This record gives sequence, C-alpha cells and structure tokens, in this order.
Amino acid sequence: MKKFDTAEILTHSHQFDDGNPLAEKSTLRVAVLTAVMMVIEIAGGWYYNSMALLADGWHMSSHTVALGLSLFAYVFARKFAHDPRFSFGTWKIEVLGGYTSAIFLVMVAGLMVFQSVERLISPSPIRYDHAIAIAIVGLLVNLASAWLLNGGHHHTHAHHEHAHGPDHHGHHDLNLRSAYMHVLADAATSVLAIIALFGGKLWGASWLDPVMGLVGALLVSIWAYGLLRDTGRVLLDAEMNAPVVEEIREVIAASPVSAQLNDLHVWRVGKGKYACILSLATDNDVSPEYFKQQLSIHDELVHISIEINRVAR
Repeated sequence: MKKFDTAEILTHSHQFDDGNPLAEKSTLRVAVLTAVMMVIEIAGGWYYNSMALLADGWHMSSHTVALGLSLFAYVFARKFAHDPRFSFGTWKIEVLGGYTSAIFLVMVAGLMVFQSVERLISPSPIRYDHAIAIAIVGLLVNLASAWLLNGGHHHTHAHHEHAHGPDHHGHHDLNLRSAYMHVLADAATSVLAIIALFGGKLWGASWLDPVMGLVGALLVSIWAYGLLRDTGRVLLDAEMNAPVVEEIREVIAASPVSAQLNDLHVWRVGKGKYACILSLATDNDVSPEYFKQQLSIHDELVHISIEINRVAR
C-alpha cells in the first residue's frame, strides 16, 4: 500500500479558481464611476430642487451598493484564497456576492414598480428637457461602465474555452455577471426613459413614463431571476445535471476494469471546474489511482476522491 506524507496532504492547495484580476479592476472603476455619478445627481437634485434628479440619484445608489458588494467579494476571495478554513477554496464567495447582488436587482425592480404605479395613479408635471438630459448622461455613464466590465467578461470566456467551448455552462464569472446586470439594468431603464420622455414631450403621452417604468421592472426581474437561479444552483451544489456527470458515468462504464458505480457526488469549485466523490464496487485488485487516471482526460475535474469496495469473485 502506498504511504502518503501527512504534511503534504494537509498543505496541498484547495484553491481551484484563478480568480479574475481584470474583472476586479474593472468592477472597482465602475463602482467609483457610479458612486461619483450618484453623488453628483443627489447633490444636484438637492441644489436645483429637482425631484427627478434626486430620484435617479437614489436609484443609482442601490447599484453603487451592489457594485461595491461585487468588489468586496473579489477582494475577500483573493485575500483568503489560501486560508485552510475554506475546504474547496474561496470561489463561492464570488458566487455569494452575485447571489446577494441579484437580490438587490429584485429590490430595484420592486422600487420601479412602486414608483411607476404611483405616477400612474397620481401623475405629476415632468420637466422634459431636464429629465431627458439626466437620462442621456446616465445612459452614457452606463455604456462606459458596460464597456469596462465587458473586458473582464471576455477575459473569462477566453480563459475557459478549452474544456467545452465558450458557452459551456459554468464558465461564467457569476460575480462579474451580477455587476454587469446592474449596469445593463440601469442602461435599459435609461433607454426606456428617453423613449418615454420624448414621447411625452412630442406627443403629450405623459403616461408613457410610468408604463416604460413597468416594462423596465419586468426586464430587470427576468435578469434577476436568471442570476438567482444560476448562483443558487452553485451555492446549493445542484450540479448533478451538469454534462460532466454523464461523462464520469461513461468513463466508468467503458473502463477495461469492470466496476459498478454505487455512489457519485459532483459539485463546482471554480468557473468550469468540478470536484467529485465516487464509490465503486469491483472484484478486481485495482487502486483508486487507476480510475483517477482514466477520469483525468476531463480537465474540468480538478479534485477527485474515489472509494473502492472489494466484492467476492
């Protein structure tokens, strides 16, 4: 029987994700840009007594908090990357950041619905020129933010294309995606607001403003649902429908050494990276290393534990 060095077992790295330094830097820049724009809008709204400007500033504050949360997740995951308390690394801190950020998106959608319904019931005069200018500036800021974040997004795809292609489930940086969704949500609401405001200014259709607010809330809710679903699946280890699970079964079934797969657990430990535990029954004198070698053809399997149960011939 092979003897293992105890110190080696206890000190080998369980950090399976390389992180995304470019995304962290981009998120920092976008968070600062959003915070500056938020302060300008709130200060300007207070100074010029503009409720539209104040409302947009407070709306942007929720995105500032969410972006700050995404940034914190990156920093925390990097800082504690080699902390032995985290059995399978700190990548899920980023996923937790994405999940919490998605909850903020739901809150933003709820606020949009509340404000839109309130304006439908009790319409108030709209300073179209002023509001259009605010919406255009907000859109430009969000487009710049989206451009910054998209750099980190492309870096993630390029880094993980080798396993199953660029669109394989699990290769997305979910924390970056949550930041990107907040920026897109703000950009989408700005576009809808511009359309509604021009409609109101040119044709007197003041009802377009709150209606577009409801459309924007629906769009944000759909994005939030998708993000909650994907991050929740990772946090709850609901990965047994991932393609890699069937690939593991196929490898064991095709093995020259006959073995019965009695138990299998698969969970994600990084972007496109998985850990698995297998329990096999066989009447052959074979070590777990034999099956690990066969499973090593799948690069996404980065941590494999195999239990061999001997059965009588």
